[in-house]
Amino acid sequence: MAANIIIIAVLAVLCVFAARGAYRHFSGKGACCGGGGSDFIPVDDKKLDGEIVEKMNLRIEGMTCENCANRVKGAINSVEGASGKVNLRKGTAEVVCDRQVDGGEIQQAIERAGYRVASIKAA
Repeated sequence: MAANIIIIAVLAVLCVFAARGAYRHFSGKGACCGGGGSDFIPVDDKKLDGEIVEKMNLRIEGMTCENCANRVKGAINSVEGASGKVNLRKGTAEVVCDRQVDGGEIQQAIERAGYRVASIKAA
């Protein structure tokens, strides 16, 4: 009887920790890919030099946390003439450009970061 109570108590504690971890992961606060936690440093918005001449909306797959969104934003911002804003919950990115930028170049940068671009549409 006492052994059963101990087993049930251990299982209850494990369930609490699992639920807490799942909540953090699915709310984008977990460290699923090396991010999260108190050492998270977001990528700053990139200011473009010229007027905006092109806008694109991207659908991105594979982002599960704020660190993922941060990496995608950094990948977009690494492309000369492009600046991105990423929406983790919607799985999208809005890209503005101050010159003509090939969508394939942005796609390659995002895919090098480990994510998949499902679609690119001119805005």
